[in-house]
Amino acid sequence: MKLLISNDDGISALGVRTLANTLAQAGHEVTVVCPDRERSATGHGLTLHQPIRAEIVDSIFHPDIKAWACSGTPSDCVKLALWALLDSPPDLVLSGINQGANVGTEILYSGTVSAAMEGIIEGIPSVAFSLTSYTSKEFQPAADFAQKLVEQLAAQPLPELMLLNVNIPAVKSEEIAGAAITRQGVRRYVDVFDKRVDPRGKTYYWLTGEVLEDVEPPAGLNLPPDVPTDVQVIRENYISVTPLQYNLTYGNALEKLCNWKLPLS
Repeated sequence: MKLLISNDDGISALGVRTLANTLAQAGHEVTVVCPDRERSATGHGLTLHQPIRAEIVDSIFHPDIKAWACSGTPSDCVKLALWALLDSPPDLVLSGINQGANVGTEILYSGTVSAAMEGIIEGIPSVAFSLTSYTSKEFQPAADFAQKLVEQLAAQPLPELMLLNVNIPAVKSEEIAGAAITRQGVRRYVDVFDKRVDPRGKTYYWLTGEVLEDVEPPAGLNLPPDVPTDVQVIRENYISVTPLQYNLTYGNALEKLCNWKLPLS
């Protein structure tokens, strides 16, 4: 398959190198376009007020891989690749492997998920991969699963245009309990700003939020209750695979609000 790979950890990150090299060695045609530095938690931001630069990168990846380092965001990288760098569209857009989980409400901030989301906005099935640890460097089990999933998608394409958000527990391959289709959970955070003073006496703030609790998604979303959440299954060493879409319309609310009389209506 023809694959476009991006990330938010930057072109030099071990996660994207492991993913890209594994898929290239498996015989896929791989192109990598990543930010030239870490761009974590940038969401779906685009660069509009300054030029975007892309430079060819040699020697980091498998010799069959074409790679660019882009000065923009993860979404910039995918958009630039699809409209300027590639000679034809890829079969899949892949993002990752991210250093750290992207589950629950974290996906709203995730540059990794946003890079993949840019793919489906452009009509291309996409997958985001994340390793659920900020310290582990053992990306190979996640890359091996990615290879198997890509092979499955080649033989059995997704029934509709969607993004698969995949989170792989940071354990050895033999300790992975399996893989499960999941729904998005919810995480609540305590967002603490650490107030500090720089050497010149100027005050600055550092966001140091931490997970407070994991909760069930709000009622009324028409989600099947018998499908576990992504947060739940990764605790049990399962790989979580959650289908996502970019349409954020709250379907249940439309019916409830139809009887509202809005100002000026």
